[in-house]
Amino acid sequence: MIEAAHFVEAARRRGFTWYAGVPCSFLTPFINYVLQDPSLHYVGAANEGDAVAVIAGVALGARDGARGITMMQNSGLGNAVSPLTSLTWTFRLPQLLIVTWRGEPGVADEPQHALMGPITPALLETMEIPWEPFPREAEAIEPALARAVEHMDKTGRPYALVMQKGSVAPYPLDDTGFKRGAARAPQSDWRGAPQDGLPSRREALERVIAHTPPRSTVVLASTGFCGRELYALDDRPNQLYMVGSMGCVMPLALGFALARPDLHVVAIDGDGAALMRMGAFATLGAYGPANLTHLLLDNGAHDSTGGQATVSPHVSFASIAAACGYASAIEGDDLSLVDRLFSNDPNDTLRRGPRFARLTIRRGTPDGLPRPTISPVEVRARLMRHIGAV
Repeated sequence: MIEAAHFVEAARRRGFTWYAGVPCSFLTPFINYVLQDPSLHYVGAANEGDAVAVIAGVALGARDGARGITMMQNSGLGNAVSPLTSLTWTFRLPQLLIVTWRGEPGVADEPQHALMGPITPALLETMEIPWEPFPREAEAIEPALARAVEHMDKTGRPYALVMQKGSVAPYPLDDTGFKRGAARAPQSDWRGAPQDGLPSRREALERVIAHTPPRSTVVLASTGFCGRELYALDDRPNQLYMVGSMGCVMPLALGFALARPDLHVVAIDGDGAALMRMGAFATLGAYGPANLTHLLLDNGAHDSTGGQATVSPHVSFASIAAACGYASAIEGDDLSLVDRLFSNDPNDTLRRGPRFARLTIRRGTPDGLPRPTISPVEVRARLMRHIGAV
């Protein structure tokens, strides 16, 4: 058994200063230690996949060799499969995973771990994530971290340490309370326009481009037609087009914005993606900084898969954002909402928390909309060069 400080301080020496995750009793000492060290950063995510995306955002934006660790119970690997296979693997965004081994063969545990326990190693291997047991002796920590960092630097992909029961000694917790101020009430601007009178995605994205100068702004576009149409309009070096990992643009942008307070980070979301991971609204409301702007383009459909309807017409996303702690939240069907969203200085020190707008747009996509010819790895590398992260 080791002390929490043994591992966390050894990891700090190798640049690991960012943590995100969902608690497990095996992880309690680490979480408690990190929470009480003001020089370390911890984001408590709504689910494990969001935590992976947060640390992916840190890897995308961080300077000075900063690295991140995602912590989860192995039962949460199911929630993390999508971002681990279509975000971190695809874009080569490395992170260290600490996965607890509940239901380890031969160790008595709760019935819900009876299947995940035995298949945990195979699940990691299927996702091409090399793993080894978490070090249980102090002298084993440095070699384990060295192997992890070597793999991460060589491949740009995650490495896992699988933690067995009793690996880390208890560490007490004094205080975990959030002290974020209340958000303003949501504002609405509905004209009741018919479908053919709504703004198009193209018009909305043109407004976004006008408000996001490459020198000071980064734009992260959700998977599907959102990123493809942004690429078709203007393929700029400050833009990243997500593929797969549906719903992860919010936590990805959160990690990026936290790691880079010098940049204005804009997440362009879709209604289907936002509905998939609505817990991320709460995480952004609690942790989101003032340099983060979240724009939801809502056409009430899964446009890139044939136009199947979503339930978004029944949802007030601005009310959800406001209730979750966003600094401001507006929604409506007037294109001017985009201008209002960007009307104030995103680095205004008097404003706490991120800004949100939901713009209802009409369905449909231009014929012949191209797919990006730049690969995910290339667009990631270009963005990192552009912002000085490499």
